[in-house]
Amino acid sequence: MCAALTLAAQHDQRIKNRDAWEIGLADLPDAQEARNVIISDDKVREFVAAAYGLDEQFGLLTDTLAITGARPSQAVRLRVEDLHDHPVRPKLMMPKSAKGGGRNRSQKKVERFSVPITVQLAVRLKAAATGRADHEPLLLQSDGSPWDKNPGQNYHRQVDKVVASIGLSADVTMYALRHSSIVRMLLRNVPIRLVASLHNTSVAMIEKHYSRYIVEHSDEISRHALLQHVPPAGENVVAFTG
Repeated sequence: MCAALTLAAQHDQRIKNRDAWEIGLADLPDAQEARNVIISDDKVREFVAAAYGLDEQFGLLTDTLAITGARPSQAVRLRVEDLHDHPVRPKLMMPKSAKGGGRNRSQKKVERFSVPITVQLAVRLKAAATGRADHEPLLLQSDGSPWDKNPGQNYHRQVDKVVASIGLSADVTMYALRHSSIVRMLLRNVPIRLVASLHNTSVAMIEKHYSRYIVEHSDEISRHALLQHVPPAGENVVAFTG
């Protein structure tokens, strides 16, 4: 809601006091708190497998989101020509999201950035795109129609089925794949600047929304950096009585 009101103010000069809703929302507990759900790598794999089990094209979209960490609205704008199926280092030229509005919103939406993908996903995408022109959508629904600009309207029931089938809570959405991708990279020591670039966001947004998840999920990593007290010489000698 806060983001929507801010965007409205950018497009309508009659909205002058842009701080008004921030003051109002401040009275509501956690009104501007992001609720990012992180799931384990094993559950991500189960999520993707269950999606393929429901529908091949829905599974391919889910697989793409799990591997790239992209927003669904970005992935559905991929074109056939955006797939670079290198035999060892395949990648996608992902469309930017143009989040935040502004005068150059349309320009941002045609810009693209490179995202690495697995060889297995590249093979699936290439097979799905066979016979289609470069300018056509890379990802389609099972009836051959493009995903809508708001794809969640078309797949939300399928996501509900997947979530229920693998035993996740009802608050898990397709965005959990993106959140999990970001945390996965951070825990594998990928530089935060690179993580931000690969997910089309900013370092500030990652630090704001994902710092606590890093702490919660990085216990094993941080333990290697703990100060270890080595007993002084002689302290480990135990005298025998008698």
